[in-house]
This record gives sequence, structure tokens and C-alpha cells, in this order.
Amino acid sequence: MMQRSTILVALLGLALAAGGCSSGQRKDDAPVVVSVIGGETKAADPSAGPLDSAERVLMGATAQGLVRFDAAGQIEPALAERWIVIDDGRSYIFRLREAYWPDGAPVTAAQVVRVLRRAAAPGSRNALAPFLAVIDEIVEMTPTVIEVRLKRPRPDLLKLFAQPELAVFRTGTLDGSGPFRALPAARGMLLRPIPDPGSDKGAPEPEETVHLLGERAALALARFKARESDLILGGSFTDWPIVTQAEIAPANLHIEQPLGLFGLVVVAREGFLAEPGNRAAIAMAIDRAALTEAVRPGWTPAETLLPGQLDSAAPPTRPEWTPLAPDARRQTARDRVAAWRRTHPDPLTLRIALPAGPGATLVWAHLAEAMLGIGITPQRVGPEAAADLRLIDTIAPYDSGRWFVQTACLVCSDEARALIAAGREAIDLPSRAQRIAEADAALTAEAAYIPIAQPLRWSLVALRLGAWQGNARGWHPLNHLRNEKE
Repeated sequence: MMQRSTILVALLGLALAAGGCSSGQRKDDAPVVVSVIGGETKAADPSAGPLDSAERVLMGATAQGLVRFDAAGQIEPALAERWIVIDDGRSYIFRLREAYWPDGAPVTAAQVVRVLRRAAAPGSRNALAPFLAVIDEIVEMTPTVIEVRLKRPRPDLLKLFAQPELAVFRTGTLDGSGPFRALPAARGMLLRPIPDPGSDKGAPEPEETVHLLGERAALALARFKARESDLILGGSFTDWPIVTQAEIAPANLHIEQPLGLFGLVVVAREGFLAEPGNRAAIAMAIDRAALTEAVRPGWTPAETLLPGQLDSAAPPTRPEWTPLAPDARRQTARDRVAAWRRTHPDPLTLRIALPAGPGATLVWAHLAEAMLGIGITPQRVGPEAAADLRLIDTIAPYDSGRWFVQTACLVCSDEARALIAAGREAIDLPSRAQRIAEADAALTAEAAYIPIAQPLRWSLVALRLGAWQGNARGWHPLNHLRNEKE
């Protein structure tokens, strides 16, 4: 793996030899070229399974939901021009604006209702389906008004509706209502902005169009350095070492640490990992500060499941071992492994599933060192392989502790699952906050999830994209890249 990463970096250096290190930009009258790392720029149905990074960007650009995120990560109108919340937060009523499908047919409330019902249906493979169980009914009130009725109040519902997974499209065609129309290009997709209904504006200017590409990080970096693209999205810890080799101008480089989970989940509570104390030994063995510093200085380590109190009734629960100094943590972990080995003499090996990439190799080096240091033999396996521990690196779709406890509970106790379910079913917000706090405490006590840091994301942004903003969601819509006066 290291050899492949070294070769990629060497090829990148050769490809960029003529590109220089300038923060200069492409001609301003050229289409905006956007590279998304990971996946392909193809239409995909979010109800058929999780979307990869390129599919999410394409869906968000061509098929808006009731609402969407702006450049700052705040909610703005999309298909719904306005909305009200009534019945103590149990009813959201949306009035739809005038919008059209690619063939000119109007978007109707019935069509919106049908797509959203499908996404929220029991058994849906939509990535957000587990967090839509609070929806009781989605009904068409008039041809331009729909109501979303909830079993219980949920103040964060709009943030879910703004996600690409809940974009509205015509089933079977994946046609959306904008803000862009997608046309196949020689590579990737050409996105043309859709004028507002009734607008007399003619064909879009070249700089108003977007050429969207899905490609590997090394190719995206080479393209950007050669001034053949304007934006790279989807950068993560896996490819960060390549960025450091590319000598990107500081004015173009943007780093974010959005809310989410970056750590190890226990895949199977068997053998050594069957006991909470042994799982805690893994958590104690990891030197988080050294690991994050090795990947990127300034990357903030984490020791708790929740990144903050959010909507929990209590601050994040800290593991019992956090007051210990690093040496004391490691010694305690070694003692637990030694106690296990006295009754289990066979070699102790743990499989850790990690993605590919030089950044993942750096993470692996520190995890392997930590495991060896307490008497465990680590084995690196691929992200989809059978494993004992699996690294997760995912951004929270909304600011709720329920997402964190639900996502961290890949394999957890019946007690923790009951508390998570109680939070989902809580009749009011104070009860929900209390159940979230209790679930956080339960998951922390049983070491179901081993936190390491918050997700690390990076983007490269040309200076001509003056409207681009960093935000706490790590989401950057393609219709908010340029200022209107540019």
C-alpha cells in the first residue's frame, strides 16, 4: 500500500512540474470545473442504497428537496418557497414554488409526496431512513401544498430534508428540478443552470455552467495544479498526504472538521472484544494526539462519542479512563491484555478494517503500534472485509445526539439499543434529550465505539469562486460558488 501511494505522489509531482505553486486562477469566462474525489458522476437512486460522494454532489445539483443548504450550511428555500410549523412542532406545512421537470412538466405536490414517502418507508435503503421514523404521514393538501405530520416534535427535521438523499426526482428517470440540468460530457457531466420560471434570461454564460468530474485525488490535484479545474470536493484524511506533497498555495486550501464520527466501531463482540474492559483497553492504547498530528498538525483528537452536548440533556460522557495520564492508560491496557492471555494462551489477533490511501496507512501505523504495545497482533483488512474493528469516517447529517448514538451502535447491548429506541419514541423534547444522554452514557460505559477525532475534510478552491464558504457541515452546493456580480 505504501509503495502504491509513493508512486502516486511521484506521478503527481511529474504531472505538476509545469503547473507551479501559484494561487492563480483559470480564465473567468470558462466553465467551472469541479472534481469530486471518490465515485463516478452518475445518477443514482438514494432509495436503493447509500450514495457515494460524487453521486451526492450530482444529486444535490440536479434534484433539490423541499429545502437545501446554502454556502454557509444554513437552510434556504428550494422546492418549498415557504413553510410553517404548527401543532407544537408536530406539523410542517410547505408551500411549493413554481418548478419544472426537464421536459417542461410542472412539479406537483403529489410527485413530491410520492418520493418522500418512498424514502421514509419501512425497509427503505435510503441512508436517512432510520432517522425518518418520526414521520407519521406525508399528505398532499392542495396541488401546491404538502404537510409532513410527525408523531413527535423534531426541530431538526429541515436539516434532514436539505440532504441530497431527500432530493425530489422522478422515479425511473432520476430527473430533478434543478438548480442545474445535467448533460453527458466526454468525461463526467456538464451542468447548466436552470433559469427561474418567467425569467427572460437567455442561454447561460460559460462561467455559469459546471463541468463535474469524479476522479481519484492524485488526478484531481494534478488537474487543479495545472489550472484545468477550479474546485476539488470530497477530500478526506485518506489522501491528505498527497495534498502536502502538491505544495498547494494557502489561498486555495481549505480545511474543515465537520461534526461527525471518526473512530473504531466494534464489529463483533466475540473473544477478547466480548468484555467491556477489553474494548476499553483498545481505546486506552491509542495515542490520539500523536495519530492526528502525524496525519495533519491541528487535527483535533476526540475522546467522547458526542462532540458536544447538542440536544442531549447532559454534556458528553467521558470514559472512566480519561483522567489517567497516557503512560497509565497504556499500562492499564497492557494489564488487561495480560490478564486475558493468562486464560486464553492462543495468539491474540484483531482485524482492523481501513480504507485505502496514504492517510489511512498513517492511521494504520499508529493503530498497529498501539495494539502491539499492549500485546495484541493487529491485522489490516480492507473496508468491506470481515473485521473485528472497523474505522468509520462520516459526517453527521443533522445536529442531534441521536444520530451519533444510533451510528455508533453497530453492535451494542440490548440496554443501549433500548435507550436509543426510547429517544426515537420520546413524546417530548426533554424526554428525548434525557434518553440521548442515557444512551451516550451506556455506549461509553460499554466501549461500543472508540473515538479518535472529528472527520477531517479538505477542499481546493480557485480564487474565482468567491462565494464558496467553509461550514460545519462540509457540504458545498454547486449553485453557491460564484458571487452574482462576478
